Amino acid sequence: MRRADRLLQIIQIFRRRGTITTANQLAEELEVSSRTIYRDMVALMASGVPITGETSVGYVLDKSYDLPPLMLTIEEVEALVLGAKLVGAFSQDDRDMLLAAGDALAKVEAVLSPERKQQMEQINMVINLPNMVGSGCIDLGGLRRTIRTGFKAQIEYQDVENNTSKRIVWPLSIGYFGPTKLLIAWCELREDIRNFRLDRIVEFDELKQRAPHTRQGLYEKYIEQEKQKGMQVLT
Repeated sequence: MRRADRLLQIIQIFRRRGTITTANQLAEELEVSSRTIYRDMVALMASGVPITGETSVGYVLDKSYDLPPLMLTIEEVEALVLGAKLVGAFSQDDRDMLLAAGDALAKVEAVLSPERKQQMEQINMVINLPNMVGSGCIDLGGLRRTIRTGFKAQIEYQDVENNTSKRIVWPLSIGYFGPTKLLIAWCELREDIRNFRLDRIVEFDELKQRAPHTRQGLYEKYIEQEKQKGMQVLT
């Protein structure tokens, strides 16, 4: 790895970790010696990068420091392209998300160097589109807004035996479980978090009443429980 690339990678590690990082930790991740890292720290500080710390304690990067998008490596560009393709694969009935993924890639491409743009055009990745189950009556863009704003909702839900029930729920998240999309929500009737298949929601009405501020804590507890069950959860 060229030194210039390594210096950029060090900054990225600081941004990813967000806490004090030792020279040994940097050296292990970058597969170089601690002595090399010490020299790199001196070079970064001398160039004006706001890094503070000591060799015996560790280093931290000022959170206000940022890098322009044009500094993306080709691997980072490939990751963004792959992510956009996966969004497309799981969002065939979600026009807003499809457009957002395309717009995000266009913004990235607009600030890349000519060399990176050419490399981006030559990234070859094939994503097999799953046979996704539809979202029924749910407008996914509207559901995401309900989750962001924290409003409650009333749903009419049809179970596997075609029995329907009305519930007051606190929408917490949209779950993508294989080809099926779920509404993850606190159910006031069951007094617990429940998963509702979107294609079985017959009616969805946002209520002009906000859920308690504790809803984020409920969501985090749910994710932790799912991880303990062995589920590979991406959050």
